[in-house]
Amino acid sequence: MTVRQLAVGPLQENCYLLKGDGGRGVVVDPGDEAERILQECTGFGLKPEAILLTHAHFDHVGAVAKIVEALGLPVCLHPDDLVLYRHAVEAAARWGVQLERPPEPVTPMHEGDRLDFGLGLEVFHLPGHSPGHVGFYGDGQLLCGDVLFRGSIGRTDLPLSSHEQLLASLARLLKLPPETLVYPGHGPSTTLGLEAASNPFLPRFPDS
Repeated sequence: MTVRQLAVGPLQENCYLLKGDGGRGVVVDPGDEAERILQECTGFGLKPEAILLTHAHFDHVGAVAKIVEALGLPVCLHPDDLVLYRHAVEAAARWGVQLERPPEPVTPMHEGDRLDFGLGLEVFHLPGHSPGHVGFYGDGQLLCGDVLFRGSIGRTDLPLSSHEQLLASLARLLKLPPETLVYPGHGPSTTLGLEAASNPFLPRFPDS
């Protein structure tokens, strides 16, 4: 799996293009700048088969409508984030951002689902930052949305967020191999080993 990262929109959200064999793959979290994302797909040699959403905050879904209109792709989302998806336009307006309402219906994703698209991704349900937040894991790489960042973790002061759930999700991620490459929803990539050693916000556990 080859990953291309694009920081888009006023909040510099990371949209990812994932490409597997034969150019098959997906677009993850197209938050803004639909035309740029479509151009990057062409230049990357990606033939996207779906849009995957880690969660439905407005800065992660702002370009969904235009990409669906251009390519006719299904949109995959955990059902617990559907309420956020349906109110993304209103949430964006509170930040002074305008976006086109993302389309329905969506294809539901759940914990443990295996997604093909030439990539072989496993879906992890990682609630906390939002109730239906998920991560995508495959080929030693993790797209974790806004759960974990380099040197920080996701916010839990937003509607429907839960700090207790976020800590549980982070604890789960720390069980993955330390060399796992992490692609967050904002900022630079990192590894789980680096974050376990240096991130001051991660839960710590006594040696067993």
